[in-house]
Amino acid sequence: MGLRYVLQADMTIREWFTDLEEAITLGRAALELYPPGRPGRGMALCNLASYLRKRFEKQAVMHDLDEAFELHRAALELHPSGHPWRPCSLYGLALCFSNRYDSHGVVANLEEAITLERAALELRPPGHPDHGISLNYLARDLWRRFMKQSVMHDLDEAIELHRAALELHPSGHSQQPFSLHGLALCHSNRYDNQGVVADLEEAITLGRAALELRPPGHPDRGISLNNLAHDLQRRFVKQFTMHDLDEAIELHRAALELHPSGHSRRPFSLHGLALCHSNRYDNQGVVADLEEAITLGHAALELRPPGHPDRGISFYDLAHDLRKRFMKQSMIYDLDEAIELLRAAKLHPSGHLNRFSSLHLLALCLSHRYDNQGVVADIEEAAALGHMVPELRPPGDPHRAVSLYNLSCGLLTMFQRQVLIPGLGGVKFVRRAASVLRPANNANAASVFHVLSLRLNDKFRKLAAIADLDEAICFATYALELQLPERRRYAFSVEKLAVFVRARARRLGQGTHSNESVMLGRAVDNLCGLGHLLMDRFRNQHAITDLNAAITLYRYVLQLRRAGHASHPSNLHNLALCLIERFHDTAIVGDLDEAISLEQKALELSVPGDPGYDVSKDCLATYLQMKISPQVTRVSSIRSVATEYEAPCVTGMRRYCNSRVARNTTSSCHQLCYTTPWSELAVYMLLSRDTSGLPCFLTAGEKVNYYCAISKVAQYMT
Repeated sequence: MGLRYVLQADMTIREWFTDLEEAITLGRAALELYPPGRPGRGMALCNLASYLRKRFEKQAVMHDLDEAFELHRAALELHPSGHPWRPCSLYGLALCFSNRYDSHGVVANLEEAITLERAALELRPPGHPDHGISLNYLARDLWRRFMKQSVMHDLDEAIELHRAALELHPSGHSQQPFSLHGLALCHSNRYDNQGVVADLEEAITLGRAALELRPPGHPDRGISLNNLAHDLQRRFVKQFTMHDLDEAIELHRAALELHPSGHSRRPFSLHGLALCHSNRYDNQGVVADLEEAITLGHAALELRPPGHPDRGISFYDLAHDLRKRFMKQSMIYDLDEAIELLRAAKLHPSGHLNRFSSLHLLALCLSHRYDNQGVVADIEEAAALGHMVPELRPPGDPHRAVSLYNLSCGLLTMFQRQVLIPGLGGVKFVRRAASVLRPANNANAASVFHVLSLRLNDKFRKLAAIADLDEAICFATYALELQLPERRRYAFSVEKLAVFVRARARRLGQGTHSNESVMLGRAVDNLCGLGHLLMDRFRNQHAITDLNAAITLYRYVLQLRRAGHASHPSNLHNLALCLIERFHDTAIVGDLDEAISLEQKALELSVPGDPGYDVSKDCLATYLQMKISPQVTRVSSIRSVATEYEAPCVTGMRRYCNSRVARNTTSSCHQLCYTTPWSELAVYMLLSRDTSGLPCFLTAGEKVNYYCAISKVAQYMT
């Protein structure tokens, strides 16, 4: 027995492979000396299981881990509640589940590891010599579950546990570097999630402390070098302090020397160093940095074969650098390679963190290649990708406006290619016309969507292709989203959308084209998303214009998703909620009556057991009580049925338009086009070669505005 423990201690210090093999051999021999029923068998099972698990960590042979599982389970049966070796059995079995999660990625294994570690921690209370170790390992697995599921509670608890462990591991303690490193990782991830710079600063401070305790020769020094470099690089991205970036490059290079060919951490070091050189190129413009970034990026990608979890990130970052070199040197093969890499990156499943960036960059590269070579298929694919990108960033996402802006750029390019007007200067005329509406910011992008929606609606009226109308509705919702109710052109956009919705609703009422197309579904989802944003803002700021907007646009949703659609009951319910909110503020009895009618219809379309049935029933009862008892003026607790958002709206288009006369005297047509909505319409009509006709929704009183704009824009463009 004494020889085996000496071997185990020597193995722990030096990790010599021969000692581990001998420890396993002696462990098996010892187990034979403790047959079932003999005291001490449980301890022998635990020791042999521990050796086998350590060999698994070195050689990754699953048979060793499976056998360690069986041995730890057998030991746990011999160590019932109250047995002094039970915490050791729980802890050992938890480590096996944690290793299995590393190998297979099955979350159930991680959940089981956390459950067992909590049980072991309870049996190792404060004062127990292994209390700190249990704190650290439970914190580690909670952090890994956060990395998988992004539940902040796990990360916050991991930070608390690591801090508690750090207090038990003073200077010189063997577990102190582990606690410092784990706590640094947690703060780094919390910075990623919440953006609080104090977390990043704390991660850097803890990372430096951990690195000092892992001097040259320490087996984990390379990990500490990489992680500290990663955090310094991110602080550079935030604060643009060159010292941080230079230090990050030095640390990554030092780590790379410790991670030779074949080392599992080498791809991470290569990729991190490539990212730093790319950042330095962005900051200083030295082409050598970009060349180095591309070389390192290729090397990292080679070490991340198909199936590697970080292969998609390597695809994206390498393609990003190749595009930058193309923009600098105009070598088309760089752009071609970037496109191929990004096509491969598209294989990421929907919702993958890198999917949005990959699609966005691919659309940009295709647009560049179209500009360079004029291949129509490239700009068409870019526009198709542009349609996909906003779906990954729903209304309210901080990156959604950028997605819509880029989509508007691609669509405008396609529009320029398709529209050639004989007698008015051909391509030159189109380019000058497009310059009036070329998106320079999100407000201008809204103008592009306005014009394109009008053009598609006009095409629908001529050719009766329902797909054109659906796309017009979708573009109109994008325009609406980029200029919420406080924007002066919002009412103009709402009225145009109303025209399109009425046309589509007529088709639905006639039973023709009754199936919801992809574009129409996207449009309705956009309306619902806008409604959610407007209702949230109304509840926070109490601006009645937001509430009115939600009501109007949700009426559009009901026109486009009629009885028979799966979401119709929830849409009825959500419109009723909006009306009740307005009744509370304005005491308009008609709103209460309509809310009662809508909720009754929603209840009729639901059946007991549906998730919305009880909600509608409770709400209807509350509304009726409000009708019977005027003193009940507020619904205190109303839940939303819909998994979609509530819907938006706005009123007063006619008042808005009639109050604006296009008599802007500025000499800049570009400025004119953003000071009056009629200019957008005028550009559209000129590009469509139809200055005699008028869009169907203009009244006689609005023609003056339109003709004035036509005159000014035509004068500028000719």
